[in-house]
Amino acid sequence: MPLIMVTGFPTSGKSTRAKQLYSYLDDRIKDTPNGAAPKYRLHLISDQTLSIPRSVYDLSALPAHTRSANASEKDARAAIYGAVKRVLSDKDIVILDGLNYIKGWRYQLHCESKAVRTPSCLLQIGCPTDKAKEVNQERLRKQQEAEPASQHPAQSSPGDENEAPYAPENWENLVFRYEEPNAMTRWDSPLFTLLWDDDEEQTKQTFNSLWDAVAGEGRKIVKPNQATIQRGRDAGGDYLYILDRETQDVVKRILDQQSEEGGDEIRLPKDPSQASGDELVVELPTGKKTGLPQLQRMRRAYMNLNRGGIGLELVGNLSGSARIRDSFVRYLNDAFEREG
Repeated sequence: MPLIMVTGFPTSGKSTRAKQLYSYLDDRIKDTPNGAAPKYRLHLISDQTLSIPRSVYDLSALPAHTRSANASEKDARAAIYGAVKRVLSDKDIVILDGLNYIKGWRYQLHCESKAVRTPSCLLQIGCPTDKAKEVNQERLRKQQEAEPASQHPAQSSPGDENEAPYAPENWENLVFRYEEPNAMTRWDSPLFTLLWDDDEEQTKQTFNSLWDAVAGEGRKIVKPNQATIQRGRDAGGDYLYILDRETQDVVKRILDQQSEEGGDEIRLPKDPSQASGDELVVELPTGKKTGLPQLQRMRRAYMNLNRGGIGLELVGNLSGSARIRDSFVRYLNDAFEREG
């Protein structure tokens, strides 16, 4: 089931909307025919549930040249990412309540949901900056009245983060750094928007549309990127495996025929899968026995030269067993001629 990322300015009402969405989805999940067991599990993840204080996003105390590498904020995102990854599956609906203001962060979460074949969407809370700032200032005022004068006005315990204010400099910085979602990008779509003053009816309509898009009967089937699918060791899919296997087989046949027949020429099948067919000829140095260490050294050198073919157009032509064996035998013959 989907990952629903809630995003918006600080103190724009994200947590309130996330709780409303949680209640709505909880009712939809429990509304099963004939009293059947719920089909999905529901999770709400936020800074508050993970005991992450809002001070981790405060860059005002850091030197200007280190602000882009704010370790506390990166640690917080790592904790959130781990919490999402632990529960994200096709049987779980995850609401991620937070700033989610960096597009690269949203893209990372989109890729994670796609890897487990579950959709993701974005719920943006639309709120004018003046209104959001007014809310933050009001919370600051209430906190200053409630706390002793010796305490910092913008500090609070993680347990009441939903109502805690941001330090003024921190709030301004987060608004400045906020990267607006773009519905034209795949990691920000589908994009749903709730305004600050949307009433209950409009909110329900938005939640209905969100449910239909990510959990309804007609929801889009998610396919993971091909790069996220582990390739099997088959003849058409793993170039390195074929390269290692075929060169090992050539070395083994050379050693076996040397001990059994002797001679300076070793004949090998070009395609071992065929009972009869073309043969390859390895021309060994005259009067010299070629040992395993020498052959392995040549094999490793050949493999190092050909590893760079991964991902290139040449791989499609070279990945066949016959082509690799023919190329390796020619490489051995050239090397024996140089050393002879």
